[in-house]
Amino acid sequence: MTGPIEYVETQRVRLFTAETPLRLRSGRELAEVDVAYETYGELNEARDNAIFVCHALTGHAHAAGLHLGAKKRGWWDNIIGPGKPLDTDKYFVVAPNILGGCSGTTGPLSVNPATGEPYYMDFPLLHMSDLVQVHRALVAHLGIEKLYAGVGGSLGGMQILQWVIDQPDAMAKAVIVAASSRISTENIAFSSVARTAIMSDPEFYDGRYVEHDTVPRLGQKVARMMAHITYVSDVSLDDKFGHRRDSVGEEMQMEPDFAVEHYLQHQGEVFLDRFDALSYLYLTRLLDYFDPFAAPETAERLAATETTFQVTSFDSDWRFDTRQSMAMVEQLEAAGVAVDFAELHSTYGHDSFLLQPPGYHDRIAGFLNRA
Repeated sequence: MTGPIEYVETQRVRLFTAETPLRLRSGRELAEVDVAYETYGELNEARDNAIFVCHALTGHAHAAGLHLGAKKRGWWDNIIGPGKPLDTDKYFVVAPNILGGCSGTTGPLSVNPATGEPYYMDFPLLHMSDLVQVHRALVAHLGIEKLYAGVGGSLGGMQILQWVIDQPDAMAKAVIVAASSRISTENIAFSSVARTAIMSDPEFYDGRYVEHDTVPRLGQKVARMMAHITYVSDVSLDDKFGHRRDSVGEEMQMEPDFAVEHYLQHQGEVFLDRFDALSYLYLTRLLDYFDPFAAPETAERLAATETTFQVTSFDSDWRFDTRQSMAMVEQLEAAGVAVDFAELHSTYGHDSFLLQPPGYHDRIAGFLNRA
């Protein structure tokens, strides 16, 4: 069978409670943690065909299929489904929204049971291991002892890496795409500017903007516009927009005029409707501090794993470029881990992992189908 997944529903479960709180790497606790997730395909009788999908920075649990009444398919619908690389005729695919997110899983706007109001900026800073701990709890809730594979692009790939470090026997295969084990200084700089734009917005109100029935629209819009530029490539922007102007006549103007400007304005506006500024702050900060190979115990933990890795980068991705993937691969191989690495050609930049550049889907399918 081939074709798209039809209608799906997002499910929700409370995985941590006041009696069994989530203890974070920082030592702080979250008394209640709810998780939104979707599943595709069927768990087999042996319960050994599960693939766990981790999403990127602004993703969510709706990775494939359609919600009833909606027109937009899941964000990774081109890779999840019957006959696709994550073949739901073979595999049971699990896709959650991550801790700190804003699409059904506990995050900064969730109610703190100790105060009865949202956490806002009292929400704790997160470590990648905190996200993974919640993923592990979801896997246990679903009655799965070991995953067939974990798959993630960008921040999703970093979650997969941390997962194997934290739990070396968690999965047989790890697929990491367009990711890094230590983001570049340039990446930290971009995120710093984005957070400054949000937190400097007069509508931010120290993170309590919901109490004022507003959002930091300008700051969040600018943050997304800037970030979006880093997700694409110069070639893709030039091919799509060139120097085309949308106005009539040749007079210069200060307002947006070029097609690429209007495109970025649109990207910034739609982001306001689908993502929360506080989640953006917390998750970008999480990325800045991610550096698992700096921990002395990492190599020893990886030496105990039998997980095989596939790491893929794209030659036009300058946000998480191939050098960052190769640095990860070198560290994995130094720990004795089996790694299949390749740089693929694509004109789409960092967003390549969401699309279908030549060879990409076949590469993942081949790795997952390999005995």
